[in-house]
Amino acid sequence: MPVDVSDPVVLKVFWDRLISVTNEQAAALIRTAFTPVLRDAQDLSAGLFDSRGLMIAQAVTGTPGHINSMATAMKHCLEEYPPETLQPGDVLITNDPWFTSGHLNDLTVTTPVFRGSRLVGFFSNICHAVDIGGLPLSAAATDVYEEGLYIPIIKLYKRGEPNEDFFEILRANVRDPQAVLGDLHAQVACNEVGRRRLLALLHEFGLENFDDAADLITQRSEEAMRQAIEALPNGEYSAETWADGYEDPVHIKVRVIVEGDELTVDFTGTSPESPRGINVVFNYTLAYTTFAVKAAISPEIPNNDGSFRPIHMVAPPGCILHAQRPAPVAARHILGHFVPGVIFRALGKVLAERAMAGGADPIWLITVQGRREAGEGFTFTFFSMGGTGARAEKDGLSTTGFPSGVAGCPVEVTENLTPVLVHRRELRQDSGGAGRFRGGLGQTLELGIRNEWAYHIAASTDRIRFPGEGVSGGCAGARGSTVLHSGDAVNLKAMAQVPSEKSVIMQLPGGGGFGHPFERDPQSVLQDVLNAYISLEAARREYGVVISRTAPEDELVLMPEDFQIDEPATVDLRSIGRPQCLEESDDT
Repeated sequence: MPVDVSDPVVLKVFWDRLISVTNEQAAALIRTAFTPVLRDAQDLSAGLFDSRGLMIAQAVTGTPGHINSMATAMKHCLEEYPPETLQPGDVLITNDPWFTSGHLNDLTVTTPVFRGSRLVGFFSNICHAVDIGGLPLSAAATDVYEEGLYIPIIKLYKRGEPNEDFFEILRANVRDPQAVLGDLHAQVACNEVGRRRLLALLHEFGLENFDDAADLITQRSEEAMRQAIEALPNGEYSAETWADGYEDPVHIKVRVIVEGDELTVDFTGTSPESPRGINVVFNYTLAYTTFAVKAAISPEIPNNDGSFRPIHMVAPPGCILHAQRPAPVAARHILGHFVPGVIFRALGKVLAERAMAGGADPIWLITVQGRREAGEGFTFTFFSMGGTGARAEKDGLSTTGFPSGVAGCPVEVTENLTPVLVHRRELRQDSGGAGRFRGGLGQTLELGIRNEWAYHIAASTDRIRFPGEGVSGGCAGARGSTVLHSGDAVNLKAMAQVPSEKSVIMQLPGGGGFGHPFERDPQSVLQDVLNAYISLEAARREYGVVISRTAPEDELVLMPEDFQIDEPATVDLRSIGRPQCLEESDDT
């Protein structure tokens, strides 16, 4: 006998079980993946859709750029393959940037779920492929055709039988077919795990499908989101920021318009498309827009089709956040990751304790290509993170993936799987912007190779010209940099060739500070000195806190009692001085 999903207790139990199904879907993908970009960094997303293609639930693992664009991608899949054209055992695939998550390296795999002959839903996932042919992953291309193999929405499997012709085409167009096809098979397998668990769940609850439950779930999410928006004062809130761009700086402008229980995010005035691959498609901008609004005003609401409905976005066609075919888009996340931060700062006046300073914003996606000791080629992709901006009531997070949820790759994994040698990976002292609450620290990463072959490296860098902004009197975070160990600057937005005897040093940027630095508790400044987050010089220069070291200069092991705050000198300095970082910002 079917259960009554309209019963709040039953619906809550059913909802929790749906989440567990999607988590198992994602776990199966992670366990069976071939590459560290999925297995360790978890650059993937997995989700469940009802029979109409509406996103209902998602795994806790994943990135907003994948998850929320997957919701739009499903609509395109159903336009290409309406439900009546699908059969049990079918699996769809595409990497169309304008239909999915914005660049060719992301493969979207979708599996319809049938109960008997009746379509009851879909499982879908998006994963980053380590290679897709074309130019090595960078911002160097001048159109999307240079960036790799384009896959329209097609059937990867037909009634359970693989599309061998497609697999052969893919195998012939990528540099590491074992890794790419291995991850692709993992994507198919994880959807199958989800399919089996969903059918078992429907059988257990005596349901023919879950559309009624889906309606209740999305309705409640929509109502909660509308209430959260309605709690904001009506009005327009604006902000702007600058990104390095490829050759020319990029200006991002936003207006957030609150009208009753609906909210519109308008990017009119943002810079036009770039001739290089830093352009962002509408889907990806929308994905990070809906994420930003939910994270800012209602993080506890489930992320599904219902929570999207009161949020609208305007991005004029042809601007860099709404690029048109065939613009190059490989490094689209560089600017896409700026979207949440500028929205947070626009809403900062009404967010109270949830307001946030500017962060390092784009995660640096690093690709290294070269040869192994035996001469065969390798391609390795991993992520490195800078610091997040300080919050109104908390310090920023150091070396943390935001707004994406991906993780860094352990050094041991990198060095075990490739000839890449990690000379240094350490927190970058004094990189967090000074403030009442300090910005998160960036990191220093030095890479080389342990054989005689030259290697190529590219990274999706930014915040080298324009640092993460401080807020409410806080200072900007430290800028990033990319240099050879000789000190010569190197542009990693294009693939750079490096001789085997040279290493590359990447200084990732820090987050901006929140509030005036002289308002920071001197004891917190002392603790930052003890943790080596800031230097003694920065404590005095930026925070007006005079700390004396009582231990001998040659003492290697220092204890907290070896440092002492000079309280009278601190009071005097704070009364007559000014943080140097604020003076520098005045000059610029």
